[in-house]
Amino acid sequence: MKNFIIFICFVLAFSSKAISKETTYKKEAFDKALSDGKVVVVSSWIKYCTSCASQMKVLEKAKKDFDNIEYFAFDVSNKEIADFFNVQYQTTLLIFKDNKEVYRSIGETTKELIYDALKSSI
Repeated sequence: MKNFIIFICFVLAFSSKAISKETTYKKEAFDKALSDGKVVVVSSWIKYCTSCASQMKVLEKAKKDFDNIEYFAFDVSNKEIADFFNVQYQTTLLIFKDNKEVYRSIGETTKELIYDALKSSI
């Protein structure tokens, strides 16, 4: 019984960090968002990455707090997309404005720093 309780606690601890990770990046949508003058945020993730989940939670909140931002995410193991953005690591955050990259970070999960980067890009 003790082992079962420990197992349940372990599963719950990891599920609290779990967030739906899916590749939402599509080149056509990315290009359209840029041509529409939106600030575009792209983040990379990989399965079982807790820092990726933390960053994604901040970005989910940012979607509600900032207007005119388009958000895309992709699995960094997708070599075609990773090469297109020159991304080698999960939890890479890119911000584009006026058709050019204006911000890049690796491993950033702090809400204040991510929000500062978004504010400076708007």
